[in-house]
Amino acid sequence: MSPAAKTKTRLGAHTPTSGGMVKRSLGYAQTIGADAIQIFASNPRGWAQSTPNPEADEEFRTKAAELDIYTYVHASFLINLGSPTENTYVNSLASTAYSLKRGAEVGARGVVIHTGSAVNEDHVENAWKQIHEGMMPVLNALGDDAPFLLLEPTAGQGQSLVKKLDDLENYLEALEYHPKVGICLDTCHVFAAGHDIAKKGGMTQTIDLLIEIAGLERFQLIHANDSMDVCGALKDRHANIGQGKIGVEPFRELLAHPAVKNVPLILETPGMEPAHGPEIELLKELRDSK
Repeated sequence: MSPAAKTKTRLGAHTPTSGGMVKRSLGYAQTIGADAIQIFASNPRGWAQSTPNPEADEEFRTKAAELDIYTYVHASFLINLGSPTENTYVNSLASTAYSLKRGAEVGARGVVIHTGSAVNEDHVENAWKQIHEGMMPVLNALGDDAPFLLLEPTAGQGQSLVKKLDDLENYLEALEYHPKVGICLDTCHVFAAGHDIAKKGGMTQTIDLLIEIAGLERFQLIHANDSMDVCGALKDRHANIGQGKIGVEPFRELLAHPAVKNVPLILETPGMEPAHGPEIELLKELRDSK
């Protein structure tokens, strides 16, 4: 089936790449019945940039297209474009640019970075300035076929630059509402930050708010995770769908929202294949029960 013919929300999971992206990542997708995946382009807990293999990249792009599987890249967890520490800031810019480059090389539709933290309360204003100054050249260098830079709001702890979804407006302003900037919504994060998506109507209200702030065209990806902790706990601890404080029904509500039709859901929940298979099946049942 061609991507243009796809009419249902794509469902998938974060997949490992060790052993080769074609064999491991796409094999993982086939095992669990996914049509979207997320991968790391390099060590997620380091600054080192892996050496690309053009032949392997081409093989992956070709096979993913054959299987009609969408690919997304998650950049290093260390990235914090708002950091007051010069070394962290410089490395964050370099890592973001590198991840966008790798995303293009593997045919990814988007590259996810966390929105980060100012760390110190008195650095917030400077954080927005340095994000603007550092990232605009990176964004302006992107071609039309480049992946989107997807901003993922965190769980709202500390001096998070995006404590709640309303704060995304500041980030988008800092990036001049660049057309290559989109949003990745993590259900665990947004719940932890205080948006009660577990209550009836809460998920719809939250999606509506996101679209009001960022626009429908920027809503590009969802990390579908339940939460081990209660709403507003400011803790980023993922649980399997239906085994946390969010529960199953909010995900039915999520998949029923018209804005989600073209927004893939990626699991970042505990376990690996084939354990993710039943979760994908659950999400398919919720999606198709509308």
